[in-house]
Amino acid sequence: MALDRAPRRRRPVRRLHARSAAVATGVLLTGLLATPAHAQPGTGTGPSPGTGAPIGTVARTVGDASFEPGPCPKTPEPIAELKGARCGTLTVPENRTEPDSRKITLGVAIVPAAADKPKPDPIVWLAGGPGDDAVGEAKMAIDGGLNRDRDVIFMSQRGTYSADPVLTCPNIDEFNARAVGLVYDAPSTERLHVEATRTCREKLAAAGADLSAYNDIESAADYADLRTALGIKQWNVYGISYGTHLALVYMRLHPQGLRSVGIDGILPPSKGGSAMTWSSARQGFDGLFKACADQPACNRRYPNLPATFDRLVRDLEAKPVTTTVTLPGNPKPVKVVLDGGALVNWMTSATHVAPQVPRALDELAHGKPQRIARQWAGGKLSPQAHGRVAHGLAYGIFCSEWIPYESQAEALKGGRDAFPSFPHSVLAQAPQLTFLRPDCKVWNVPAAPPSIRDVTRSDIPTLALSGGFDSQTGAANGPYVARTLSRATVVTVPYEPHVVFATSKCAQAIAVSFFDTPTAPKTGCLSSLAPPKFETGP
Repeated sequence: MALDRAPRRRRPVRRLHARSAAVATGVLLTGLLATPAHAQPGTGTGPSPGTGAPIGTVARTVGDASFEPGPCPKTPEPIAELKGARCGTLTVPENRTEPDSRKITLGVAIVPAAADKPKPDPIVWLAGGPGDDAVGEAKMAIDGGLNRDRDVIFMSQRGTYSADPVLTCPNIDEFNARAVGLVYDAPSTERLHVEATRTCREKLAAAGADLSAYNDIESAADYADLRTALGIKQWNVYGISYGTHLALVYMRLHPQGLRSVGIDGILPPSKGGSAMTWSSARQGFDGLFKACADQPACNRRYPNLPATFDRLVRDLEAKPVTTTVTLPGNPKPVKVVLDGGALVNWMTSATHVAPQVPRALDELAHGKPQRIARQWAGGKLSPQAHGRVAHGLAYGIFCSEWIPYESQAEALKGGRDAFPSFPHSVLAQAPQLTFLRPDCKVWNVPAAPPSIRDVTRSDIPTLALSGGFDSQTGAANGPYVARTLSRATVVTVPYEPHVVFATSKCAQAIAVSFFDTPTAPKTGCLSSLAPPKFETGP
């Protein structure tokens, strides 16, 4: 349960919505193996305050944290945007509550500003997940122009791919790949799922990881330490997906030195849990369905799409469909089982390919499951889904900050409120959080302090960005967090899925303008956005 204090007096929040914007949600997980990228430090611009040297080229120790310049962090494959970056490592205590805690290291990469005279306040990027590596997301940030006038700093959150230790668990990724051929929410699938989680935990614990120390409280302190260790007086934050969860905790616990904060695909810590993911799914699905209904060609070809989707969930849960598909790069046919739970979870990701969704659902309704089966299996069997996500960090957050503060009854009610027609077996497993409660039982970490669920109250200028088709972190989360952020601008970008910076030039322009003038970002591009043209089959 979120702990909310009485709101203090504040200025009105600006809420900017494009015409016909639909509400929605979204959360992304990534990960992949490849050749490490290396760059030599000391090649960029932008002075480190007080030294005259570029940020990231000077070794410095502040308290228990120290920064050491060095090679760039490893990435699954080479990232051209890191060429010329200044890099190194931040060393911090693994568990700050333990006086004799061992040290861990976090990879740091600083991409120089494109401008000849960069602004003195850089931007630090907080990755999604939980469990994604910020360094691996450098291409997304730089492609969106985030380094136009400012250096952009990427640090691997503790436990992620370029940190040491690394809390990835390939055995979980391997099980997820096999699970596309299993009934999604069957008791037998649950047993195998939990056993994979148990194996992961035992492996990480045996290697010496203090699994109770992988959470938002420690990670927020890591970023506060990074700022001081780099000698930066003031910086800006941009967080995507789960990174917004961390950003809101960071703002509350360590507001010093924060000039402005952008959050994109918003996941409020005070609402984290199954009920929120159900609400987000409802928002995103409804946004997409409404866009189809508003488009005459789509509405004629696929009338009453919400009813079709609800019926398919019920029918597939009662009688799952089994098919085989062939995937690119995989010569062997892959068995895929689609039941109601699998369809709901496919749909939360399918909003990223919104123009295909009505036709895909229609094909499934007419006995052609291959398109959905191929997309469902492809996401689990791709190289990007193997060995990249830090499951140890993800469970550390979910099991200490979410599960202890949401009862099973509250989770079920959230599902029932959003989708009253769904069978109980579907509602028992929230989108993206399948079998999380039994997983957390075997993960066995203590609950975070109740204050982790506090709302963030701040006058730091904040940009709250959401997508109208976001079915993973609903667009309603923007106005929700802005209630207690006195200088927040809320923007919903219509027709876009989770993390609008990744898909929308308009969102990128808004974000860049926000860092120029944090209390008045330029949002004019919203008025020219048009809905996607949905595919209509024969």
